[in-house]
Amino acid sequence: MSRSKPSPAGAVALGGVLAALALVVLLLGGLIPVGTYVFPMLASCLLVPLMDRLARPLCLCWYAAVAVLAVLLCPDRETAFVFVFLGWYPLARPALNRLPRLPRLALKLLLFNLTVAALYALLILVFQLEALVAEARETGVFLLALLLVLGNAAFLLFDLVLARLTELMLRKAKSTK
Repeated sequence: MSRSKPSPAGAVALGGVLAALALVVLLLGGLIPVGTYVFPMLASCLLVPLMDRLARPLCLCWYAAVAVLAVLLCPDRETAFVFVFLGWYPLARPALNRLPRLPRLALKLLLFNLTVAALYALLILVFQLEALVAEARETGVFLLALLLVLGNAAFLLFDLVLARLTELMLRKAKSTK
């Protein structure tokens, strides 16, 4: 039995259910302290099944809709903006994976670090989240550098999870044919 693309109604239903699930995951990010970074990554993993079934423009629309709703509904601004700034990564990942291994890794890490720098510049300078400024002052330079290193490690693990999830989806698609 060959697998066909979902009908337009099926695509809307799939996107809606996964968008609602992504929002629930993002809302949980404000409840659990480590969730500020983990839950936006989990929410963006929901793009993988969409990318397998829907066109890229529809996946971009899904990401934009979830990002806007996260900014409007999530009580934890940091969690919402981590998704806004990093939630697009599963869409960019296939293009980045066409590069050779070392330049690909360097570009991914550069992209992550620039994104994180832009994220926190926006949160501190534009939204003036005083809690972040106070936390940065209390933490110190060494611990902030350590957090950035750990963030890079978490990003590489996130990339690995996306690779395995994509592989699993492709294997599942082949087995249903």
